[in-house]
This record gives sequence, C-alpha cells and structure tokens, in this order.
Amino acid sequence: MTKRPIRFTLHEFAGSMGDFGTLLPLAIGYIVVCGLDPAGFLVMMGLANIVSGLVYRLPMPIEPMKALAVVAIAQQWEPSLIHASGFAMGITWVLLAGTGAISWIAKQTPRAVVMGIQVTLGILLATEALKLASASWLLAIVGVLIVLVFRRSKYAPAAIVLMGLGLALMFVNGGFEAVRPVEFRLPTLVTFSAEEVWRSLLLGGFAQIPLTAANAVIATSAVISSYFPGEQVSPRKLGLSHGVMNLVSPLFGGMPMCHGSGGLVGQYFYGARTAGANVIEGMMEITLGLLFAGSIAGLFAAFPQAIVGAMMFMVGLEMVKFAKHLKVGPELVPLVATVGVALLTNMAFGFVAGLAADRIVRFASGRRSGS
Repeated sequence: MTKRPIRFTLHEFAGSMGDFGTLLPLAIGYIVVCGLDPAGFLVMMGLANIVSGLVYRLPMPIEPMKALAVVAIAQQWEPSLIHASGFAMGITWVLLAGTGAISWIAKQTPRAVVMGIQVTLGILLATEALKLASASWLLAIVGVLIVLVFRRSKYAPAAIVLMGLGLALMFVNGGFEAVRPVEFRLPTLVTFSAEEVWRSLLLGGFAQIPLTAANAVIATSAVISSYFPGEQVSPRKLGLSHGVMNLVSPLFGGMPMCHGSGGLVGQYFYGARTAGANVIEGMMEITLGLLFAGSIAGLFAAFPQAIVGAMMFMVGLEMVKFAKHLKVGPELVPLVATVGVALLTNMAFGFVAGLAADRIVRFASGRRSGS
C-alpha cells in the first residue's frame, strides 16, 4: 500500500491550528501556575507532532492529558511532579499496549459508548468555549460567523482568518509588549524521583488512564476510521504511541501528552487532511520554544479568549454530531448512560456506566428473545 502524501497547503496550515482551543488554556496554566519551562514544553510537543505525523501519515493531534493537567494546575504541582506524571503514563501505556490489554478493552467497548464519550467531550468543549466567549460575546459571535463563512474557503480558511484577527487585536491592545528579545534556549534534561512517579499516579494518573483509553485511544481510532475510511489505526498502536512519547518527552521538560479525539476533530474541521498539519504545527512550536520561551506565557495570555472560545465551540458542536450515526433504539441507552454519568461525574465513570448499560441492554434483549 502506498504511503499517504504529506501536503503543505493553506488548509493544512489552518488545520494545524484546529486544536489550539484546547491547548492554549492548559498551556498557560502549566507555564504560569506550575512554572513549567516553556522551552521544554513547546519543543517536545513540537517534536511529538512531527514524529506522529511522519509515523501515521495522517493528522494526529498532540494535546495535554486533561485530567492530569487540571489536577496539576489546581494543586500547583512542581515541574518535577508534572514530568514524573508523564513518565508514569509512559510506563502505563507501554504495558497496556504491550500486553494487548488495550486491544481487549477496545473490543469490549460498543460503538454507542465510544460515541457517548465523543458527545460528552463535545458538550464539555462547548461549555468551556462559552466561558471563554464571555470575555467578549460580540467578538465570539463574529468568530463563529467567520467559521461559518470561511471554513471551506480556498484562499482564506477560517482558522487563518481568526488567528489573523486575534493577532491584529493583540497589536491594537498592546499584547505584543510581552515579547522579549529573541533568546535561543534549548530544553534541559530534567530529573524526578520514583516516589514522585508513584505519587503522581495517586494524585491524578489513575483517573487519567480510563479517560485516555476512552477518548485518546478508542475514540481517536474510531474518528480516524470515520474521517479516513481507507485507514485503520489500531488502539494498540495508539496506546504504544502514547507510551513511547511519554517515556521520552518528560526527560526533556515535556508535559503528559495524548492523541485526543477532540483535537483530531478540530484539525479536520478546520482543514487538515494529511500529516502536513502536524509538521507545520510542530515547526511553529519548536520555533516558539527555541526562540521565544521567555515571551510565550504573555503572548498566550494576551490572545483574545473570545476567539479561542469561538473556535472551540464549533469543534464541540462537530463532536456532538457524531451521535447522528446511531439509530433510535437500544443503542441509545448506553449512549445516554455514558453522557449522563460523565457530565455528572467524569468521563472515566461515564465510560464504565456506558459499558454496564450496554451489558444490561444485551442481557434484557437476550431474555426477551429467549422467552
């Protein structure tokens, strides 16, 4: 089978920015609140983007592991504990992929539960987007209109128009005053203890595992099959990818990373169709990390939140639309259970609730057919 081509077009460039909505708020938290070194954070994410693109030959997002990020920022973890948590995830996912456990879990997960996870993530993204949009409802509405008008434009894709508008507003509002002189800075080798690796699992890592399994492995595999019918990326391969990048990245200052299905939907929604989006995003991140590490926190914070919210809101709606593939009937029960429990608690519990609901529906259907 021939390799998929890698293209560098305006739409790939636009798609490379499709998952910025989920990245920017967590990046600011990691850097400003937790004191993570921007050079290591950005360079390792950029390298992971490029390598993932070249390996998969598809758009393949690199995002923060969200449960860990939220806990780390809320509890103001030290950088060494963040790096230790990434390494813990690396060990975990090498084991889950190497033993075949993730393949077994994927086979036991019905389509309705996968779609329930996607719908839940879409609702959560849309809800978070509305919070960001509240900074300027007028600007957010303009952003949504730009997406609707320019999303399929051949010469001015929506994401590029929105980023241009955001940068222009930053210039008008003095946001570029945060830019410091260019200073070349390489990521540094970091250390952490075995005790920190274990403590990170107790504080947030164990909660992150089912979320990654459901959203970044099983759901991402399903989204790839939906968007690229000729391509099959197995949960085992995605799990191994999570393991390898999280074993390496934390050693040089990287955060815990995953291939989130929401990021893939965002990239595709805004134009990405090949690994060119990954390479473009990776080069931007490496450049920022190597040359503008001292300015990046201020730049990210100065970018208009309402524009980020508009981009994220449209991606959230796109994820909710995956539910249209389900027919009215028994499959709706596990989907509703997944979404309901996930929204009330978290996606890990929603995943378990969906599996339980599916088993109950199958048992009840079996009893009816046997009576």
